[in-house]
Amino acid sequence: MKVTPRKLNTFLMFKLPAAYFTGVRTKYLDANKCVVTVKHRWINQNPFKSMFWAVQGMAAELTTGALVMMKIRESGHKISMLVANNNASFTKKATGRITFECNEGHLIDEAISKAIETGEGQIVSLHSKGINSEGIEVSSFNFEWTLKVKARY
Repeated sequence: MKVTPRKLNTFLMFKLPAAYFTGVRTKYLDANKCVVTVKHRWINQNPFKSMFWAVQGMAAELTTGALVMMKIRESGHKISMLVANNNASFTKKATGRITFECNEGHLIDEAISKAIETGEGQIVSLHSKGINSEGIEVSSFNFEWTLKVKARY
């Protein structure tokens, strides 16, 4: 089964309802890039009238995680994935529609190939930036994903 934006949004509704109900939506996904948007609303705001940092984090993580999930599925191997580390910086109030984008699918390809080849766990660092409707960066996230081929019994 192919991973598509529509299937990811349905997945959110059933498996990650906090992301779904706060408005996180996948808009685009291909072999190298994932785009996720979220609009500042009452349900996802902080006391300072901007988007809560955790909602931005869910959207940013989805851009990287969706790419990892898609690449694992395409590999045909059973590979576990887990965020081992992340950090973020916030440079402007997040209001309006914020678009998060990760375009580092090629890095995932390399890590999966190496994990399959060596049988050892791999770490891949992926970056996602949040941009407002004026084209200004409001936040930047880095996620370290660990990938490990599951043992066959």
